[in-house]
Amino acid sequence: MTAFNGLIVSLMAGLFLAFGYLGVPVAFALIAGVVIGTLFTPVSLPSIMTQLFNGIDTEALMAVPFFLLVGELMTSANVVVRIAHLSQALVGHMRGGLAQVVTVFSLFFAGMSGSSSADVAVLSRTMAKPMADEGYDPAFVAALIAAGATIANLIPPSIMAVVYGAIGNVSIAGLLIGGIVPGLMIGFGLMIYCYFFGPVGFRRPRSSFPQLTGAVKDAALPMVIPLILVGGMMTGWFTPTEAGVVAVAYILVVVIPSLNPAHLKRLPGDFAHAGLIYSLPLITIGAASAFGWMLAYLRGPIVVSGWISDFAGNDPAKIMFALVLLFTIVGDFIEPVPCIVIFMPIVVVLTEAGNINSVHMGVVLIVTLAFGLITPPYGLALLMASK
Repeated sequence: MTAFNGLIVSLMAGLFLAFGYLGVPVAFALIAGVVIGTLFTPVSLPSIMTQLFNGIDTEALMAVPFFLLVGELMTSANVVVRIAHLSQALVGHMRGGLAQVVTVFSLFFAGMSGSSSADVAVLSRTMAKPMADEGYDPAFVAALIAAGATIANLIPPSIMAVVYGAIGNVSIAGLLIGGIVPGLMIGFGLMIYCYFFGPVGFRRPRSSFPQLTGAVKDAALPMVIPLILVGGMMTGWFTPTEAGVVAVAYILVVVIPSLNPAHLKRLPGDFAHAGLIYSLPLITIGAASAFGWMLAYLRGPIVVSGWISDFAGNDPAKIMFALVLLFTIVGDFIEPVPCIVIFMPIVVVLTEAGNINSVHMGVVLIVTLAFGLITPPYGLALLMASK
């Protein structure tokens, strides 16, 4: 990369960061950076538009709207309250009380939403007030909800895993299944923390056997959804997109008519809202694809890959350490989706150089980006929970 190209890359990155700091939506900040690139290179705007649409023209991304719709329907129909009651019946009596309930609720709902933002919204609406009424520190409540919401980026139907697989040509089913164990580990880790270091004195009476069986019965229909998503992909019966379609059909045909039939007349609004939510990451993916293509034209990824290769060589451990460090730093300032799209060329080159399993690398980097959601200055999940 020449010094002139380096200057252009710096201008693009600087403009993107400046616009982001000013609160400009990420997609428009990325597009502004790309426009700067076109002013100093032979690349034309029609070429940029082509790259923008090519970035979202992939069949794998079809799973995203269905995963979003699963979470939207479960939340809007108020079915998640049954899951909260089940969580309370299971662990509400443990040391930590409602803090344990929030963690288990996070694990359950993560298997339905696929989105940290959705998890934070639901957990805040259902659990923040009861915890405040029992005297929990609001800062502790916000931090716990935000940390628990990161599990949604790992456990199926993780939107982040779908985007990573679609952009990096990595097995989406492999990423989704590979994220189950790390997601459970984070959940159990939070439970252990709440048990030993969380607030004390908030225990509830242990649920009786009839109460427990009643809670299980009430939540039985919604709890089939994670089984459809995970079981269908693990057995090979469904692709991720097909699993999402089957889960949506199950909710529409079985769950809502059985548990909240009055909500059926409000389904058009749910579909419209899910489509609106889907449009946000979609335009961001397209803009990030164009931004990444412009960086590649200026040979930026080659230079960064060269720097990392000079440090790590072909050592898998060093390569993984370097990429985790890179994504840790970048994830503190940039949303996970554009981060994945922009830096995927670097990840692909280094993963092949180190002969690292692409699914393994993907799961590690998704976990790393999930931590960025609760780390300042970006910390979107933490910001949402604090409000």
